[in-house]
Amino acid sequence: MKETAQHTKGKVSGIIANLVIVQVDGPVAQNEICYIRHSGTALMAEVIKVLGDKAYVQVFESTRGLQPGMEVDFAGHMLEAALGPGILSKNYDGLMHDLDAMTGVFLERGEYTDAFDMGRQWEFRPLAGVGDTVEAGSWLGEVDENNIPHKIMAPFKLEGQYTVKSIARAGTYGVQDHIAILTGHDGREIPVSMVQHWPVKKAVKAYVRKPRPFKLLETGVRTIDTLNPIVEGGTGFIPGPFGSGKTVMQQAISKQAEADIVIVAACGERANEVVDLFTEFPELDDPWTGRKLMERTTIIANTSNMPVAAREASVYTAMAIAEYYRSMGLKVLLLADSTSRWAQALREMSNRMEELPGPDAFPMDLPAIISNFYSRAGIVYLKNGRTGSITFIGTVSPAGGNLKEPVTESTKKVARCFYALSQQRADSKRYPAIDPIESYSKYLEYPELQETLNQQISPGWVGQVEELKNILLRGKEAAEQINILGDDGVSVDTHLIFWKSEVVDAIILQQDAFDEVDARSPLRRQKYMVDKVLAVAQTELAFDSYEEVNPYFKRVIAALKQMNYSEFESPGFRQYEEELQGILEERKPG
Repeated sequence: MKETAQHTKGKVSGIIANLVIVQVDGPVAQNEICYIRHSGTALMAEVIKVLGDKAYVQVFESTRGLQPGMEVDFAGHMLEAALGPGILSKNYDGLMHDLDAMTGVFLERGEYTDAFDMGRQWEFRPLAGVGDTVEAGSWLGEVDENNIPHKIMAPFKLEGQYTVKSIARAGTYGVQDHIAILTGHDGREIPVSMVQHWPVKKAVKAYVRKPRPFKLLETGVRTIDTLNPIVEGGTGFIPGPFGSGKTVMQQAISKQAEADIVIVAACGERANEVVDLFTEFPELDDPWTGRKLMERTTIIANTSNMPVAAREASVYTAMAIAEYYRSMGLKVLLLADSTSRWAQALREMSNRMEELPGPDAFPMDLPAIISNFYSRAGIVYLKNGRTGSITFIGTVSPAGGNLKEPVTESTKKVARCFYALSQQRADSKRYPAIDPIESYSKYLEYPELQETLNQQISPGWVGQVEELKNILLRGKEAAEQINILGDDGVSVDTHLIFWKSEVVDAIILQQDAFDEVDARSPLRRQKYMVDKVLAVAQTELAFDSYEEVNPYFKRVIAALKQMNYSEFESPGFRQYEEELQGILEERKPG
């Protein structure tokens, strides 16, 4: 809907937890922001339903102490993200208030802070010239933000084409200084600063639609890159029970993945996990730049014990920021933990509005809400011919690890990569605990990606991946036979099938996120180790009895693991490779 022309006022007429019913004296719009006056404090809220002269608003704060009759001021705009230089390295809440600028140990109700330092000066360099024709999202200039070229763009709200009447010279300016003046066909002048605002629930459309290119996004995690790859601009999700390693998995991806910008939306994590996020990220070294990872990271934090409305807003705020940086031609990685608690926030508000419930009392339109959100990710062509991308990976926390519950099922329909965390693998300390049989990447089915992988990694790579999956599947079947019939109840060949799958598991699937070398496995190294593992699986080995198989393959796995822990192609790496070759020679027939 369009923003209201004048600011409406109202009074509180009913309160149901954080759902407040407001009697209004004029027009209001869906998703419009309002402020409830309470004891000298203005509490921020969002209109989620309008019926006649009553507006139902969800309050982003505790509603303790609110009473009927309290005054409400409507702002005339939707929930917006403040976009401009200074976002990186920040810790925000779901409404994009700077958490580090707040006072006290606990968050004070009604304390709102600016998204970035309004007094900071930036070195501006113009990219457009007087007389140039521009439109929404066009690059007017740039500033340096933590060694990243931050583009200053024409406002996304513009419609049609405009002419640059004036542009600031290279120099130092504040974020609120006018750096350009644009004129439309009607002669109306639009001053442009470094800051603009955009509704978080409305996708930025500053791009043109073309066939998308398929390029593998390197995460450094072998079980993802090798078996079930995700592409740049792709979508995936990680469901799994408590304690199976979802948060560690996301943090490993955020550190190792090939991305310019990392945005982490803690939309429902427990408070202790968020504290770890705040304390660990500033200390992490960035393997891509050699600087600190936090310099190209933004954290949006709404813990599971914060008001549900703020938790629901946090994922949209994170996506709006991601779209902003994508419009600069950057590769953005967006991680959300956990979208289950985001969906639970939607369920709470739906129940309070007495809407018809769907499965497990979630909103009936939950699949559509999840689908619309995931669709905002992707790789796009900007209007200047450059490309930008948002790769989105969310985690899902199904109750009891039930992967058939509504949030998991709805997400499964839209996300192209499914990384199912296994409680059994987690219990046996096989991390990352991604189940290689249950998980999949639909991108592998695309001929365009198959061709890209064959060119980017090696010819026949997709066939090697399928062979690895086949070894794992046959190994699982062999393990079930051994478990039922006993070690001496099956043939030696069955033991060989099982142990060859164990080699794939130990060397390709398992990875030590805390080891300096093994934490990140580049594609070239992954290809080399896959060749080694397949060579082991294809080698004919002779054993007289099954008792000889177990200790032999443990030696094979130990040698290969030491290769994983050694610098690639170093003397130590080659030494363990020679040791492996010697072990294989011991059991060759004849």
